[in-house]
Amino acid sequence: MKDRVIGFDLARAYAIFGMFIVNFNTVFGSHQDTSVLGKFLTLFNGNSSSVFVILAGMVLSLMSNKPNYNPEEKRNIKNIIHKRSWFLFIIGLLLYTWWSADILHFYAGYMHIAILVIFLPKKYYLWFAFTAIVIFHILLLIIPYEQGWNFDTLSYTDFWTLEGFLRNTFYNGWNPIFPWVAYFLLGMWLGRLDWQNSFFKKYTFLTGLIIYISIYILQETANKYITDKDLLFYLQSDYIPPFLPFMLSTSAFSLMIISFCMFLGERIHHLKITQVLVNTGKMTLTHYISHLTIGMIIFSFITNTSYQGTINTQKAIAPYWILLFSIIYFLLSILLSYFWLKKYKHGIFETFMRKFSG
Repeated sequence: MKDRVIGFDLARAYAIFGMFIVNFNTVFGSHQDTSVLGKFLTLFNGNSSSVFVILAGMVLSLMSNKPNYNPEEKRNIKNIIHKRSWFLFIIGLLLYTWWSADILHFYAGYMHIAILVIFLPKKYYLWFAFTAIVIFHILLLIIPYEQGWNFDTLSYTDFWTLEGFLRNTFYNGWNPIFPWVAYFLLGMWLGRLDWQNSFFKKYTFLTGLIIYISIYILQETANKYITDKDLLFYLQSDYIPPFLPFMLSTSAFSLMIISFCMFLGERIHHLKITQVLVNTGKMTLTHYISHLTIGMIIFSFITNTSYQGTINTQKAIAPYWILLFSIIYFLLSILLSYFWLKKYKHGIFETFMRKFSG
């Protein structure tokens, strides 16, 4: 295996583990928990999802990174992406009926945009990413962000209407195309870079670290120097709405995680545990779907709570139980990946997607 691929799949393994924590905590925990462990769990909010989307963008870059494609090869690649986007759209909408914070159906939108730009020079990816963020901020001036939301349960009231679906998908859903496609485009840009270059990995990590610390200091000190409540909300907003400071902070965190995993892949590529984690990263789609279905049912059963598919409105489960279950479920996912990929080439849902797209 190439070190680049090893590091890439290590990052995907981290991302899926972070998603376990975020989603189990959303359904069964409390984001208002002020304990040390409670605050630790909320650190994964946004950061794990952004890594997840950025890595998805990198997938497309890696599958289309050969120079000098002929027109027919380009059409074939675009056709595969197009079919995979519809597969994820259908699976995502089915999953939405069970889990209203699904991210897969948004991927279809990201991938449709990617089809339009995938063979352009990589510099345009960053320009389009910036444009997506600007468009979101313009929409804020036109459409009230809270329209369609019940913020008490974090559920969307008119998702299954045409107007509500379009608004949710493009503007104010959990992971709307504007601005979240910016993460995807950033991932496409990262996928075009030379990850074999050790200097580049260090430069990327330090860039992410500087931006992340700068935004953190700004957010933590804002209360002391800023009295305007709207400006404070803009600077300190977390996930909903995804304002520019949030986008910068989570992108910077992703740069650190991805570059660190790429660096780590070089150092531990020969270890057995590395191959096991790489296999887990290769099955992120399967693990994403399984933890939102099987995982939620199991945790609901062992904690004697009901699954509601929205933010928790029941008595919160202690954060150490959520972290413990997330770790155990991740270990079980590792075992599944190890034994499944010993017999099959791709994960369960990854295989379905490839059969659908060719």
